[in-house]
Amino acid sequence: MIRAVLFDLDDTLLRLNLTAFLTRYVAGASRLLASAARTSPVALGVPYVRAFLAMDAQDRQDSLTNERLFNQTILESTGIPLDDPVIADLMTYYEEEIVPGFSGGIVSARPVEGARAAIEAVHDAGLVCALATNPTFSLACDRARMSWAGVCEEDFARVSTWSNSTRCKPSTRYYQEFANALGVRLEECLMVGNDATRDIVRDGCGLRTAYVGHARPRDAVWRGPMERLARELPELVKRLGEQDA
Repeated sequence: MIRAVLFDLDDTLLRLNLTAFLTRYVAGASRLLASAARTSPVALGVPYVRAFLAMDAQDRQDSLTNERLFNQTILESTGIPLDDPVIADLMTYYEEEIVPGFSGGIVSARPVEGARAAIEAVHDAGLVCALATNPTFSLACDRARMSWAGVCEEDFARVSTWSNSTRCKPSTRYYQEFANALGVRLEECLMVGNDATRDIVRDGCGLRTAYVGHARPRDAVWRGPMERLARELPELVKRLGEQDA
């Protein structure tokens, strides 16, 4: 029986040019950190990429949160301690005051049609609604992107961030940690996402995915646009419950 619906964010609830957003984010963060560390912004580009790749690695053996691993990788590469209170305050200001202004131009951020209705359908059905976005950013960055999508933190029982996750998608450990925090089993969760690689787990863990992307993955239990999912969600949840029974 489905008890929780987990939504991806980027290109699921929010339409945006993610590459352009990442480029703007890293460029702005590099300039700030370079001014604080008295180094060149160009020198921070490769360390940032290395830190993102470290978080995303599917063969990780550590037990660090993604944030701690990111900070550790930056420290080893540049000598800059991101958890130093002064630098941490600088980055918090950047993410809370500057990043929310990145939605225009080439980033072109806007809500996905039907996203708001799908979230309301989950609440109307009495199910747990959660945001299982790939946890490579802080909550402040997630809040900025949520606002562009026309949703907010209060819509969700849990939002995954780099500070409350120790793995990234499609690691089963990421999804298991998320379900544990919600107090449900993975087989009681329905994932809604657009990425046939990251939002569909194929190791028999029991997580099922409603796919709202442009491919045709055979492992999805439902495929189509978000607008149609909003209408068909109650019937989909009922059908999955009958299959479980």
